[in-house]
Amino acid sequence: MQGPQDAADQWHNDLTHNPDRRGFLRNLGGGLILASGLLPFEIANAAPRRELTMFNTHTGERVQLCYFRDGQYSAEACQRLNRLLRDFRSGEVHPIDPKLYDLVYAVQTELGQRGQVEIISGYRSPATNEKLRKGSTGVAKRSLHMQGQALDIRLSGVDTARVRDAALALKAGGVGYYKKSDFIHVDTGRVRRW
Repeated sequence: MQGPQDAADQWHNDLTHNPDRRGFLRNLGGGLILASGLLPFEIANAAPRRELTMFNTHTGERVQLCYFRDGQYSAEACQRLNRLLRDFRSGEVHPIDPKLYDLVYAVQTELGQRGQVEIISGYRSPATNEKLRKGSTGVAKRSLHMQGQALDIRLSGVDTARVRDAALALKAGGVGYYKKSDFIHVDTGRVRRW
């Protein structure tokens, strides 16, 4: 006799190894999202427990943690993420908008991927931002990186164009695509793209 866990394991096995069923469920899920009136961002972030694995490409630091559970953000997890996402040039730590973690979590949910998030840039101090602006035309004077509201990321093993498309589909903030440098920018500002 098959128990509840055996049935769940069999369902998961069928789902991950049967592309026809996956496609059906993905389309069914899309229909439910449309019927509910909720955006994919809201659906992803209805999860009662949210985890991220992040790797800072400049410092070599990696964290894997649950940042949201039981209806609230974990203060300890957010402090660890603030440290990971510090301005690696100056060492300054700044509070990061927790909605940014939700945005990254939603992008991964949209892609069906829970791998490592590679951090290219997190918080930037005003001095760092100004220095970068002097050397590049692609750095905004009022960058949301200085407010802890932006990340430059890539997802390990996922084509960056797919990551961009998933972020755009969420309609949850700004999305910039840097094909040559192989990363995307996401932020919790107004919805826009470049």
